[in-house]
Amino acid sequence: MTVTWLGPSQYVTTPWRNGGGVTVDIAVMTDKDGDVWRFGRTPIVAPGPFSDYRGFDRVQVLVAGSGLVLQTPSGEIDLRHPFRPVRFAGETPIVTRLEAGPVEVVNLIGDRAKVQIDVRVLQAGGDIILGAGTHIAYCPDGPAMIDVQGGRYELAADHGLRIETDALAPIAASAGRVLLASII
Repeated sequence: MTVTWLGPSQYVTTPWRNGGGVTVDIAVMTDKDGDVWRFGRTPIVAPGPFSDYRGFDRVQVLVAGSGLVLQTPSGEIDLRHPFRPVRFAGETPIVTRLEAGPVEVVNLIGDRAKVQIDVRVLQAGGDIILGAGTHIAYCPDGPAMIDVQGGRYELAADHGLRIETDALAPIAASAGRVLLASII
């Protein structure tokens, strides 16, 4: 298992594909064809369309603010309340509605032909067994304390860990809350 610290000095700001805003990329994997997966934090300050990520799956979590609704042709995706991950296809036509002002979200986007993705919320006192793959433990609003296979890590707000493992690995939170993104 390899654990790598992630912090704001390493993050890269990337314009949205549709030009409507920017994302702060926390961790990214690319190959010769482009993005394989991206994990980032995004402010949404005005209503507008989402970028088309055809062929990708997305998991999004509201981490600051409240009242975000994603309007689709088939109905709403409810992100009104923080720390409730939602999943949707990247090609879904979406226009945001902000019911209570600007918000911030964390996104995990993965090429569905190459990876499977998931985001879970790990609260103090909780634990999860990680499978083989890449995992990002990200603290959006710290501090948090997590234990990963015998090692203890204190995370400040907007910091995280990239965990690469080829076997099952336990992770537990003893303080705070982290988002746990898994890319398999």
